[in-house]
Amino acid sequence: MNTRLSRFVVFITMLTLVSACATNVAGRRQVMLVSESKAISASKQAYVNMLEPISKAGKLDNDAALLQRVNRITNRLIEQAKKMRPESAKWEWSVKVIDDPKTVNAWCMAGGKMAFYTGLIEKLHLTDDEIAQVMGHEIAHALANHTAERMSVAMASDLAVNLYNSTIGDATGTSSLAASAAEVAIKLPNSRQSESEADKIGIELAAKAGYNPNAAVTLWQKMASLGDSKLEFMSTHPSPKNREAALKRLIPKMMPYYQAAR
Repeated sequence: MNTRLSRFVVFITMLTLVSACATNVAGRRQVMLVSESKAISASKQAYVNMLEPISKAGKLDNDAALLQRVNRITNRLIEQAKKMRPESAKWEWSVKVIDDPKTVNAWCMAGGKMAFYTGLIEKLHLTDDEIAQVMGHEIAHALANHTAERMSVAMASDLAVNLYNSTIGDATGTSSLAASAAEVAIKLPNSRQSESEADKIGIELAAKAGYNPNAAVTLWQKMASLGDSKLEFMSTHPSPKNREAALKRLIPKMMPYYQAAR
């Protein structure tokens, strides 16, 4: 076995050995190859990589009024996120509005790196309460460390080939590979378990920020009216038939938070 290949094997072995087990904010134990700190660092680089061509195309933060609206809602959610997970106060939170009227999507990477597509508002005619449900749900994915889980899946599957090529060719390649994994992570479908966690955390964040919990139900009703095939959001956020019912069951518990915030 040559030196470069040996280095690759050692690296893979180390990744396996250092896989961590931790409890997320939803109380679930997670076993991952990627630590949250690594996911945050990789997401920071991936965020720049993904937004750079969009910015060059002149499709980033074009509508000042819409950007202000999204920021106002998101900032209230972030304040609640910091209360739920105090360590997230150290994150470099950011939200960008992507001018793409055909794309119905939004996402949040590890460390609070967010994007919101104009098509989500325009096609679904979202109210502020419904925007809060979307962003609360996305922030919940970050709080529950779902990015690192999906990065682990990405790095353990198709990206293993890229890892091999990067490692045997350049020992510094693993940094860019991690960023690639972070990009892939937001395009991978969430598990039903992580979606359930994000629903529960997201509706609570929104309620405590003063947004009506009933909007969680109307949001998914609007999503359903367009059909899964037309929504990029639905490719990463699969919607089981009982999702609306599950959200309805959460509303009575959320109303006191909402009323107190109002």
